[in-house]
Amino acid sequence: MNISDRIQNLRKTRGISQEELADIIGVSRQAVSKWESEQSTPDLDKVIMLSDYFEVTTDYFLKGIEGGAATTEKTVNAKVFTIVATALNFIGLIVACAVWYERQISTAIVIGLVLMAIGSMVYGIGLQVSEENTKGSAKRLFWAVNIWPLCLIILSFFYNMVSSRIPAPYPLLNSYFHNPMLLLLLFWLLYFTICLGVGLIQIKKKSKHTM
Repeated sequence: MNISDRIQNLRKTRGISQEELADIIGVSRQAVSKWESEQSTPDLDKVIMLSDYFEVTTDYFLKGIEGGAATTEKTVNAKVFTIVATALNFIGLIVACAVWYERQISTAIVIGLVLMAIGSMVYGIGLQVSEENTKGSAKRLFWAVNIWPLCLIILSFFYNMVSSRIPAPYPLLNSYFHNPMLLLLLFWLLYFTICLGVGLIQIKKKSKHTM
C-alpha cells in the first residue's frame, strides 16, 4: 500500500468526501484527487496536517509502518450508541401507543417522549465519546431509521390536537373537520414525505462520502 492508498483509506474510514478533506487541509478537491490517484504527492507540511487530522504518525503515513497509527482513548464505535438509542426510541413509541390504546390518557405521549428523549441523549453522548471515524456512518444510520418513530409521535400529537383536541401518540380518525378521512390521508402523505426525504438525504450523504 502506497501513500495514495493510505490517504484514500484513511479518508473513507473517517467517512468524509474529497471535498471535505480538501477544506480541512486547505487545498483544492482536485489536489486531493491527484494524491489519491498517484498523480502527485502532498508537500511535507500537508503530510503533517494529514497525519494530525487522521491521528497517525508521519512514519506510518509516509512509509506505512505497521503500528504507526496513533492511539486514542476513544475506542467505542458510535454505532453501538445509535443502536441503543434506536431501540429506546422504538420502545418509547410502542409503549406510548400501548398505554393510549388501553387507557386513553395524555400521560401516554409523555412516557413515549421521555423514552425518546433518553434515546436521543444516548445518541448525543455516543457522538462525544466514540471514535471519530465511526461518527459519520452512525449519524446517517440514526437519522435514516429514527426519523420514523420520532416524526410519527410528534406529527401525531399536533395532528390530533388540531383535528380533535386529543393528545394521542398515533393519528386518530376522530375529527371536528367535515372530511376526517381526507385529513388522515394528508397526515400520512406528510409523514411519508418527511421520513423518505430524510432517508434519501442520508443515502446521498453516504454515496458522497464513499466517492
